[in-house]
Amino acid sequence: MSAQDYDAELAERYGWVNRTLPAAELGDFVRSLAHRSASFPAGGHAAIKNQVNAFALPSVEDFRREADLYYAGVQSAEAKARISAAQRRGFQTRDAELTLPRMLDELDR
Repeated sequence: MSAQDYDAELAERYGWVNRTLPAAELGDFVRSLAHRSASFPAGGHAAIKNQVNAFALPSVEDFRREADLYYAGVQSAEAKARISAAQRRGFQTRDAELTLPRMLDELDR
């Protein structure tokens, strides 16, 4: 909710990631991991995907409830005004995504 960016070391310390790598090593690591994963039997992949989905995916009812809450929230006059102001200031651009904390700070000015 803070819209702050977190560097790799902090994300690792918070437990959001289990490993960080220098950018120069990332391509080789990903390539090696992909080749290793691809060498496992297809049936094992399917079983693991099913298990992860069973634990990680919300139910259809949860998706509907979240969508209803979101829709209700963006229908308020205050939300509509903030969304319009954000669009006028370019929030729908890549620059806004890369500078979101600053953009949010400036939105009320």
